[in-house]
Amino acid sequence: MSMTWDMNDLDQGPLPLWFQIADRLRAAIERGEFRPGDALPSEARLNERFGVSRTTARASLDRLEQEGLISRRSGKGSIVLTSRVEQPLNLLSSFSEDMLRRGLQPSYVTRSADYALPTAEVAEALGIDRKTRAFRIDRLLKADGWPIGMSESWISPAVLNSHTPSSRDLDVVSLYTWLERNHGARIAGGQELIEAATATRKLAESLDIAVGAPLLVARRRSHAADGAPIEYAVMHYRADRYRFRVDLVRQ
Repeated sequence: MSMTWDMNDLDQGPLPLWFQIADRLRAAIERGEFRPGDALPSEARLNERFGVSRTTARASLDRLEQEGLISRRSGKGSIVLTSRVEQPLNLLSSFSEDMLRRGLQPSYVTRSADYALPTAEVAEALGIDRKTRAFRIDRLLKADGWPIGMSESWISPAVLNSHTPSSRDLDVVSLYTWLERNHGARIAGGQELIEAATATRKLAESLDIAVGAPLLVARRRSHAADGAPIEYAVMHYRADRYRFRVDLVRQ
């Protein structure tokens, strides 16, 4: 898609040129001139169109990346992202349910699904001994084809018998749905802790972000109506693609 602006669009007043270029690109994205998946003009193209330095052009794209509007990766250019996903903290739902509610298409890539010995954190959350193996599932979470998070889920041994989900099962259906259909294990509630973190090299490669990029980490313990633990999950979300919302009431 070609740009229609030229140097006359830029004010030679106090506002920095990079800020003005970022503002115009942002407005074009908001108007739908650049859609999710489209590539923005390169630094060289911005330099040519606006008559600014490559440093100025780069600064304008850096700002849009910081705002979560684009993703910049070597060899791919500056790609417009879908709107940031917002998750209300008072609602417990699966990733699939959450995405569908927002009109986004969820998908999964299961990296592993097998029994493993739990960490102390997982054992405490599920109420089991550290020598008791639990079923662990590692999945890449996507919304409209874009990587949005990594999920590490542990299922209580009290829930799963010999019938465990395959990677194919988990690639096409919500884990919560599979547990309810195959074991009658319906998640009724849970507790979730949220903290900030930065991407390790492994997470950065999976989520297509830079090493050290900001992440939101959610640690969730889900339970049945009687309080029995069903799942303990640790989710790492891209901070530029995901946010949490808290509804507050003054008492």
